[in-house]
Amino acid sequence: MSNSIQVTFWGVRGSYPSPGTRTARTGGNTPCVQVRAGKHLIILDAGTGVIGLGNSLVNQFQVDKKPINATILFTHTHHDHTQGFPFFAPTYLPVTTLYIFGPRTLEEDLHGVLARAMLPPVFPITLEQLPCVRIVRNLSEGELIVLNSDHTEPRVLAGQRDGLPHSVDTVHIQAHRSYAHPQGVYVYRIEHNGQAIVYATDTEGYVNGDQRLIRFVRGATLLIHDAQYTEAEYASPTTAKQGWGHSTWQMAVNVAQSAGVKQLVLFHHDPDHSDEMLEQVEREAQAVFPGARLAREGLTIEL
Repeated sequence: MSNSIQVTFWGVRGSYPSPGTRTARTGGNTPCVQVRAGKHLIILDAGTGVIGLGNSLVNQFQVDKKPINATILFTHTHHDHTQGFPFFAPTYLPVTTLYIFGPRTLEEDLHGVLARAMLPPVFPITLEQLPCVRIVRNLSEGELIVLNSDHTEPRVLAGQRDGLPHSVDTVHIQAHRSYAHPQGVYVYRIEHNGQAIVYATDTEGYVNGDQRLIRFVRGATLLIHDAQYTEAEYASPTTAKQGWGHSTWQMAVNVAQSAGVKQLVLFHHDPDHSDEMLEQVEREAQAVFPGARLAREGLTIEL
């Protein structure tokens, strides 16, 4: 439906993939979330989960013969958020057009980071050899992506959406920095038909909540928030995870409650956490915030 937002999770783990029977129910692929907002296909990060998404898109193309058009938004360029991109099957089709956005890293353009990950001898095909059409652009905090309904190239504007028609779909950007992510991680807010999804991975909470993030999230329909650690892991006297750039489920719930969000998806699961452990986290989170649930591969949420 053109007025709906559909969110599908293809990769939900952080740090590195963790396949196997102990993670079978939750999934072991690294971050990738598909958002269909009206006519737009938006891909959030390209961890190993993007491989399955890409195969699905190619299979659909073989049926309907419609060109593949997608916008890929990278939160940052750590390996677990980019490692699936060289294996994204639509990039090997000339009928594919990709609009790729993300932050600069250590003063290097996003295009350079992606190209370097595909240079021989570590990969047989270079970025420039891919037959798809690629438009790669750096983003800056405070810019706004305007998604056009006619599938022409998205526009990037400075500032807020003042003066834009209510019917126009937009993506807002906020940068977050931590000891573990000194170059910053982008948080994205996708707005369509009066609803909003916020994707906040690789963020770390603060005492009394991340007030800046809470303001950015306020009024959203759905919040996807990092929840990699338990409180015991985060504050361990021997192997503390403070400053590692990730949150506990309590931090995620705090943001959701403070921002008035009804639905919260706990995301970026630690690769060492089993299905049983994560399901216990889900039960504990739901006891405090009934609208919370785990991100699971294959989970689709319709708004």
